[in-house]
Amino acid sequence: MTPESQSTPPQSVNFARLHKAVRQRLQSLKRAGLTHLNPPIATDWDPSKLPNTLASTETPAVATPIPPPSPANVSADSMTQKTTTPESPEKPMPSKKQLQLDVVCQEVAQCTACNELATTRNKTVFGVGNPNAKLVFYGEAPGADEDRQGEPFVGRAGKKLNEIIEAMGIQRKDIYILNTIKCRPPGNRNPSPEEQANCSGFLQRQLEIIKPDYIVCLGAIAARSFLKVTTPIGELRGEFHTQGKIKVLCTYHPAYILRNPSKKRDVWEDIKFLMKDMGLKIPKKYL
Repeated sequence: MTPESQSTPPQSVNFARLHKAVRQRLQSLKRAGLTHLNPPIATDWDPSKLPNTLASTETPAVATPIPPPSPANVSADSMTQKTTTPESPEKPMPSKKQLQLDVVCQEVAQCTACNELATTRNKTVFGVGNPNAKLVFYGEAPGADEDRQGEPFVGRAGKKLNEIIEAMGIQRKDIYILNTIKCRPPGNRNPSPEEQANCSGFLQRQLEIIKPDYIVCLGAIAARSFLKVTTPIGELRGEFHTQGKIKVLCTYHPAYILRNPSKKRDVWEDIKFLMKDMGLKIPKKYL
């Protein structure tokens, strides 16, 4: 009798092993997205043949998930990548007017026409605000705070001016602010006629670029310098003066209000006069 002709003795079925294999297989199919089975039923199925094919029906063991690395094992590069701040959106391109003002600003920063001012200043004070502003506030000369920061009206007088601007229902960024000269006179003295003349060209170019409809001269020096008059500030108040197509209003300087609180009402009357002509809503109460 040949080995091929010998009958294979029946093997016993391990039903516990079978149950485990079927359960693992069903769980694997469920994870794969299978919702039901509909296999053909074999009429001559022999349980004794199952042990020979059990290995092919068992689902391989599922790999054990790898735990996340501890902080001590995380590389510096990977930490950097995870904590990198997203890039901020690009800033809009400056307008044509702003670019033109920037050119003048660079010239001002290099100006040495007034030797005393050029050698004692910390920063030039060009001006600040909206290049498309319809309203310009025109002050006298930079003080210590302005000289340090390079921006007009940032000290106590600047805070008072901000109050006036906000009372008008607008914001500082909506208007433009500049001074008669771009450097601080030593000791906060008044700017000389020569110093004002040296800066007048820069002022003229700024106004030609901005093209405002209104200019408010703050204080006697600003008013007389801009209007080319010697009239007292008290007599210049309460009416518009014209410079080309620009309406010019004169009022007291915010620093003068701080020294003389009784003049606040006069300034507010001037501002209301301006607001009415600009078509702005006038609040019932301010000062």
